[in-house]
Amino acid sequence: MASPEPPAPPPAGEPDAAAALLRWRLVLGPEAGTGARGGAGAAEWQAAEATVAGDPGLQGMDAALEFLYGGEEDTGRKRPVGMGASRPYVATWLGDIRRYFPREVVAFMEQEAIDRLGLKQLLLEPETLQSLEKDVNLLTTILSFKHLMPEETRQTARQVVAEIVEEMRRRFENQVRQAVLGALRRDRHSPVKVARNLDVRRTVREGLRHYQPSLRKVIPERVYFYANQRRYHEWKVIMLVDQSGSMGHSVVYAGIIGAVFASLPALDTRLVFWDTNVVDVSDQLSDPVDMLFGVQAGGGNDAARALRYGASLVSEPEKTLFVFLSDLYEGAGEAAMLRELAAIKESRARVLCVLALNDTGRATYDRDAARKVAALGIPTFAATPHRLVEAVERALQGEGLDDGDL
Repeated sequence: MASPEPPAPPPAGEPDAAAALLRWRLVLGPEAGTGARGGAGAAEWQAAEATVAGDPGLQGMDAALEFLYGGEEDTGRKRPVGMGASRPYVATWLGDIRRYFPREVVAFMEQEAIDRLGLKQLLLEPETLQSLEKDVNLLTTILSFKHLMPEETRQTARQVVAEIVEEMRRRFENQVRQAVLGALRRDRHSPVKVARNLDVRRTVREGLRHYQPSLRKVIPERVYFYANQRRYHEWKVIMLVDQSGSMGHSVVYAGIIGAVFASLPALDTRLVFWDTNVVDVSDQLSDPVDMLFGVQAGGGNDAARALRYGASLVSEPEKTLFVFLSDLYEGAGEAAMLRELAAIKESRARVLCVLALNDTGRATYDRDAARKVAALGIPTFAATPHRLVEAVERALQGEGLDDGDL
């Protein structure tokens, strides 16, 4: 289908001429400019193209619109990407539109996506949900569209989410337990000789040199004990998780890892989701399915407000690990965000800034803001869930983190 010819630009004296043409460019898409090349309005149209190309936010809007509306043919055939190989991007797209568009526009685009992206079966047919590959992409898509599901499908969706969450929880549980408990008690021994604190492995290893062949026994010179086999709330872990923009996978993984943290008596775990509002879900960590179903992804950011709330949870800074999970797209609030992070860092709490938490360990984030956060002495990185657990282990041990470590 031939690209529609863009409208003639408004008169040069009109104040909003450039803004109006830019809106037309976003509506019509990148191919619409072919009709203007060399004709009336060509220079103005090229200026609009250059504006889009030079602004990451406009590029994001353009890509989100192109994914929803691009690729149509003369027949009007819709693109069934929702159920096929492109489905993993749907979860990211849902986050992107929340970042770039106001709520009323997001609601309209979600309705459009149901038809255009082949998601109607996913929303309306419980049998389809049961047959799909159960992974984090499906989970994120379900949570993003749950408010549009009829009750019958919603019940099935909840069962599917429970299956995915349980599989993911089992996958991370052993690593989290070993890393956290190892960081808190290994290589620290106590003169308090309590049987439950006995370090059998080190006692036997050190005692082998005193093996008595005639007795066929190891006679150790010293018996070693762990400093505290069971210490309750030795550390507080505060996880502040940005639920705006394209943070869907991060929200899911943070919720599950936070639930595993909360199952460890040695940790006092607090999990807080935020966009323009701050929601403390710490009391729901025993049921991550309920917790995730209650998440209401928003479209804005108020990091400073979230950080102030997080700071209010700190009682012993030297025994607090603060995990700030955000892509750092904060706009006008960046200075306040940096002030709050600096204050938490200066309190002697250990702070990690995680730009994304997903299977690739890569992120789309505000690079300038990330450099400023890193300049505060805060490790700033994107991570897979496994790499985040490793970073937490090292932070609890008081070890520094370099880019090469993550």
